Amino acid sequence: MLSPFASPLYVMAKPVGSICNLACKYCYYLEKGFLYSQRVQEVQKVQKVQEVQGVQEVQGVQGTPKPLMSDATLEALIQQYIESQTQPQVLFTWHGGEPLMRPLSFYKKVLELQRRYAGGRQIDNCLQTNGTLLTDEWCQFFHENNWLIGLSIDGPQEFHDEYRRARGGQPSFHKVMRGIELLKKHGVEWNVMGVVNDFNADYPLDVYHFYKDIGAQYIQFTPIIERIAPHTDGRHLASIADGQQGELADFTVSPEQYAHFVCTLFDEWVRQDVGEVFVQLFDSTLARWMGQPPGVCSMAETCGHAGVIEHNGDVYSCDHFVFPEYRLGNIHEDSITAMMYSPRQRAFGQAKRKGLPQQCRQCQWLFACNGGCPKDRFATTTDGETGLNYLCTAYQAIFEHLAPYMDFMREELLNERPPANIMQSPLVNGNQG
Repeated sequence: MLSPFASPLYVMAKPVGSICNLACKYCYYLEKGFLYSQRVQEVQKVQKVQEVQGVQEVQGVQGTPKPLMSDATLEALIQQYIESQTQPQVLFTWHGGEPLMRPLSFYKKVLELQRRYAGGRQIDNCLQTNGTLLTDEWCQFFHENNWLIGLSIDGPQEFHDEYRRARGGQPSFHKVMRGIELLKKHGVEWNVMGVVNDFNADYPLDVYHFYKDIGAQYIQFTPIIERIAPHTDGRHLASIADGQQGELADFTVSPEQYAHFVCTLFDEWVRQDVGEVFVQLFDSTLARWMGQPPGVCSMAETCGHAGVIEHNGDVYSCDHFVFPEYRLGNIHEDSITAMMYSPRQRAFGQAKRKGLPQQCRQCQWLFACNGGCPKDRFATTTDGETGLNYLCTAYQAIFEHLAPYMDFMREELLNERPPANIMQSPLVNGNQG
């Protein structure tokens, strides 16, 4: 039996919690602030009492009036996270909300603490941003310290601005494009993440050509799937844990749309861009054809090694499972290692495989999708069994379409030849559609 420490541990950090300068309609994280609103109110009450009594600091209460990661929590995170790693390289990922809502001084403090606790390990940083707050100063910092920047943009302006707007309804596209130009100007390494929704899913080539036009070489697509189920604390998204089915949000991509989007985009990529443009979904699919880990958790056999730490030190099982039922504890009370390798978290990860319905277990494409992300397993099988992924029919169509091309590229790799040879193969040049 493998040791529970055999797989690397990864925790995404939320230095501002769910705070963001935008209010994207489909954002699954904005509402997470409701999980802490009651705690914030309690802290504020204590502060008012202590202010009357002349006490300057609040003691003994978890949380802060604003959901910002404190210096103490930041230091605990960095020390514990580095110590939890079993590899010589350590990757920190800063996420949100919008992580650039913290000042540059915060991330300079990050580097200072990383150097203090590195212990001879190589430390890398990546940061996911909406790009609207990027400046010359930010980009110079990222370049000088070799940070990788993930930038969220959903395609050309009409698609991006459909859902990605500021709180007052103002569009964000032009600010994002300005951010991209600044990243290029300063030589910052960057990639793009696009959300596939009910609108842009019908225009895969428009989206793909746009990404190529702006110079994106590394592309990640995320299908948006959410259900609406109001909670008493103000949250409105359903989770697998609460048992509420809810209604699909209107921005949710349909399985038919997603299959069309991926297959159409693949046909373009496989004819022109293999080895030049790297699409995470296609790279991960080829990895599964090779019997290798996919590099993306949704396609892995099990999960549970990618947690998230909130601004106050709370650790959750996964970025998409930041619900009360999946809180593992707090780094001020327990270590990241203890929480992420706990029996509870291991059970969470194993449940992905153990919870597969019989229809999935008998599917020829199980090796490729492994049932998809557990958060989306709210559909039922043809014989009424629960636990089927909402995108099941899309996955079936996608893998059936990609299979002959993946078979070819697999053989090229096994024979130590570049998979880009697919672009000169009969498959691409007309002998098979």
